[in-house]
Amino acid sequence: MPRFDLAPAELRAYRPEIAEPADFDEFWRTTLAESRALATPPTLTKIDSPLTLVDVYDVKFSGFGGDRVSGWFIVPAGATAPLPTIVEYLGYGGGRGLPHERLGWAVAGYAWFLMDTRGQGSGWGAGGDTPDPHGTGASSPGFMTRGIHDPAEYYYRRVFTDAALAVDAVRSLDAVDESRVAVTGISQGGGIAIAAAGLSEGLVAAMPDVPFLCHFERAVGFTDRDPYNEVVRYLSVHRDASERVLRTLSYFDGANFALRATAPALFSVALLDPICPPSTVYAAANRWGVGAEVVEYAFNEHEGGQAVQWQRQAEWLAARLAAPVE
Repeated sequence: MPRFDLAPAELRAYRPEIAEPADFDEFWRTTLAESRALATPPTLTKIDSPLTLVDVYDVKFSGFGGDRVSGWFIVPAGATAPLPTIVEYLGYGGGRGLPHERLGWAVAGYAWFLMDTRGQGSGWGAGGDTPDPHGTGASSPGFMTRGIHDPAEYYYRRVFTDAALAVDAVRSLDAVDESRVAVTGISQGGGIAIAAAGLSEGLVAAMPDVPFLCHFERAVGFTDRDPYNEVVRYLSVHRDASERVLRTLSYFDGANFALRATAPALFSVALLDPICPPSTVYAAANRWGVGAEVVEYAFNEHEGGQAVQWQRQAEWLAARLAAPVE
């Protein structure tokens, strides 16, 4: 893939105007309050596993509307002291899969929680366990246009609420040091992590990796790749709906959540990425509330840094946790 977006120097300074609804904060305050009022304590069930160096728990917690959402919670075997904790969100179409698929954070000494993404889990990996019981109006195949006619009905309202309540649930667990919780994710997971960082207080860090769900006005139509192209296909049929659709998306734009983030962030971006174009990533990173560091992969597409980026995240987070509290 040849370089197709802005030049690197332009990307690093890219701060576009982003549409933001006047009631953005009230919309999310009300949304979270309604679901928190319905929440019940998370349940943990320890499972038998061949993984002898970690303890594995099947978790169910209350998400949007009180819906039960699945997750994995994995800690070093026998851990008793409260641990710094990573909450991770998944890429588009994937489910939580099997616990042995992702062990890096737990074997590095962290408690680690992986949130299943409601309604997803049949696109790749080993499957998901969380249904999305809420209906939508007309939509194109995929998740991007489900309920897109109305912010209150939009699919990602439910997912982002799940993400914020996952942080709540994790903080209630005995093995978790609630003052040292970080969020992370790749692609869609990175976009969800940005939303969680904008909706949650007191996080120690956010680590969005080649994040999706940012700067919709540019992304939709700028790239011909899914998932953004799901919106293009929808609008090619619903020809008079573009204003309403873009208004809905403005409530879910990572660039708007970035302004509200209070935790330090380490982003990654791939400069040849045709799925999450680099300008859309920088639109969020450059608006981050307390400033963000960005790692660039100049010759990678959407795979980004993969294991190299995880190593950088681990080193960066360890340095932050070792720094004295200001």
